[in-house]
Amino acid sequence: MTNAMEESKYKTIGEVAKILNLINKKNGLPSTHTIRFWEKEFKQVKPKIFTGNRRYFDENSIDILKKIKYLLKDKGMTLNGVKKVLNSNDSDIDEFYNTSIKQKNIIKSKLINIKKLLKKFKS
Repeated sequence: MTNAMEESKYKTIGEVAKILNLINKKNGLPSTHTIRFWEKEFKQVKPKIFTGNRRYFDENSIDILKKIKYLLKDKGMTLNGVKKVLNSNDSDIDEFYNTSIKQKNIIKSKLINIKKLLKKFKS
């Protein structure tokens, strides 16, 4: 890498695994092999390879990986189904994905508030 500014734009494969919450249940470590597999399966995922043959991912690649994870894990789509969605120029998936994330965040916020209220009643 050329400088610290450029470095901060990219995340290592381990950092991306943590962002995506891809954690190996047996050892608790980031599951980087899943990202490597998706990298081979989906041409849209293009990490930068710098010295030492290490993969670095920019925000665009991370966003694509988030969509892949969402479609595979949350929506239960097949690899071929996800490939078709990613290869289409349909912006509906972006809108649907972003709406789903917003809804999850709203629900999470409400659950946190309920938990706080329950703690007050227990006291």
